Amino acid sequence: MYKFRQWSVTHSKRLESFYNIFEPVIVKLHPLWNAIGYGLMEKPVRAVEKVVKGLMFDCQMCGHCVLSSTGMSCPMNCPKSIRNGPCGGVRLDGNCEIKPEMRCVWVEAWRGSQQMKKSAAIRELQVPVNFTYKGSSSWMRVVRDEVQKHKSEVAL
Repeated sequence: MYKFRQWSVTHSKRLESFYNIFEPVIVKLHPLWNAIGYGLMEKPVRAVEKVVKGLMFDCQMCGHCVLSSTGMSCPMNCPKSIRNGPCGGVRLDGNCEIKPEMRCVWVEAWRGSQQMKKSAAIRELQVPVNFTYKGSSSWMRVVRDEVQKHKSEVAL
């Protein structure tokens, strides 16, 4: 998994481009998700998401994905679960203090983010993980959040 994780960071620009196509497509499918029922769709979508993101990013299925803001490096792979930048224990070679054989997730996040169009997104403060979402589909959450955001904008 670690090799795939590094590959994803190295190819973050391409993955960002793919995601910029993928997200609007799944959001446009809202009427379908709504007709079938988000509750019914959660399990199969979560299963696909777990396989795809597990392989590519070593995804921990926290339910609050920030890969597009962190250079395609999942901060949940940090042994300390730090979501907003490296700890004070990053080794001089850029490796983790807890797992010396592993590059610091945040060193990798910075590397990946610098290739992306939205490279400044890494500077945004990430909210703490809501662990009630653990194991749920962040893809389905993105759809619901985008639909809700659109409804709020229309109401204004």
